[in-house]
Amino acid sequence: MIFKKKKIIIVGPAFPLRGGIANFNEALCRALNSAGYDTKIISFSLQYPNFLFPGKTQFDSGKGPDDINIETMINSVNPLNWIQVANKIKRENPDLVIFRYWLPFMGPCLGTIAKRLKKGTSIKVIAITDNVIPHESRVGDEAFTRYFVKQCDGFIAMSKSVLNDLSEFTTNDKKVFLPHPIYDIFGEIIEKKKALEHLKLLPNDKYILFFGFIRKYKGLDLLLEAMGDERIKQLGLKLIVAGEYYEDEAPYNDIIKKYHLEKSVILRTSYIAPDEVKYYFSACDMVVQPYRHATQSGVTQIAYHFEKPMLVTNVGGLPEIVPHQLVGYVSEINPLSIANFILDFYVNEREELFLIHIINEKKRFLWSSFVEGMEQLAEQL
Repeated sequence: MIFKKKKIIIVGPAFPLRGGIANFNEALCRALNSAGYDTKIISFSLQYPNFLFPGKTQFDSGKGPDDINIETMINSVNPLNWIQVANKIKRENPDLVIFRYWLPFMGPCLGTIAKRLKKGTSIKVIAITDNVIPHESRVGDEAFTRYFVKQCDGFIAMSKSVLNDLSEFTTNDKKVFLPHPIYDIFGEIIEKKKALEHLKLLPNDKYILFFGFIRKYKGLDLLLEAMGDERIKQLGLKLIVAGEYYEDEAPYNDIIKKYHLEKSVILRTSYIAPDEVKYYFSACDMVVQPYRHATQSGVTQIAYHFEKPMLVTNVGGLPEIVPHQLVGYVSEINPLSIANFILDFYVNEREELFLIHIINEKKRFLWSSFVEGMEQLAEQL
C-alpha cells in the first residue's frame, strides 16, 4: 500500500440500484478490498423521486453481490437523512470517503454529507466526477455542483474533458485523470455462434451493437440514419439495439420505417440483465457509440473486456480511450461519417487487425492501475 489509509467508504449507487455507476462502485469496492483496504459502499434508499426517473424502474431484481458490503440508507431529497448519514459515517471514522458525482441534482445531498463529514475530523474526501457539466442542463446545475465541489479535498476524472471542466468550479489542483477501468463483471467471452443461438439470431449474419439506455445525446438516430445508407444495406448488416428507452421511441421508429429497416434493426429495448450482457457483446462484430456528447463511457470498457472493435464519435473522452484505426474508429457526429467507417470495417476486413491492438490496449485499463492512481492522489491530501 502506498498510502496509510486503512478504512474506505464509497458513497454512491450500488445494488439493488442498477446501472453503470452502481456496477462501477461495486467493482471499485472489490478492487480496493483486493488491495488490502477495508472498504464498503453506502448507497441510496431513494436515489431519484419517480417523477425524475425516465426509465421503468431504478432497481435490479436479480441476486445482489455477496462478496462486498453494501448499506442502503441515503435519501437524496431528505436533508435530515443527510445529517444522519454523515453522523453514521463519522462514527465509523474512515480514513477516506469516495463520493461518486454524476449529476448536479445530487449536489445538495452529497455536498451536505461531505461538509458534515469534514467538520471536526481528519477524514479526507475524494470525488470521482463522471460529469460536472451534465449532458442535459437544468436550472440550478451550476450552483449545486459548485456547492458539492467546495466540500472535496481531491478529484478523480475519467476523461480529460471532465478534468478541464472542474477548473470552472475550483482552483484546487489536487485532481487527476484516471481512465475508466475495464468492466470485467459481466462474465467471460462466449463463442459467437453460441451467443447468437442464445439470442435467437441467425448465425451467418453480420451484427453491430448499440448498447445502453437510449436518450437523444446517445445518437441512436444518427446510427439508424447510417443504417439507411444504400451501401450499408447492401452489406446485409443487422443492428442490435440493446437497452431501455429513456424517452419517446416514436422518432426512432419513424427512421426505421423511413428507410425500411424493419428487418435490419433488432430491437431489444428493455433492461438488459447483467447475466445477459455477455451474449450481446459476444454476438456482435463491432460496438457503435454514435454519441452527440459524452465524457467517458462504461460501454467502451465492456467492449474492451469482450475484445470487440468500437466505433465512437469525436466527443469528450471517447477518442482518448479508442485510438483511431487501431482498436476501431473515431467518427464525426453525422450519419455519413458513421456509415463510411462501418463500410470500411467490413469491406476491408479490419476485425482481425483491430483485435491484435485491442488485446494490447486493454492493459491500460486495469483496476489495479486505477487504485494506484487513487492512492497517489490521497497521499497528496
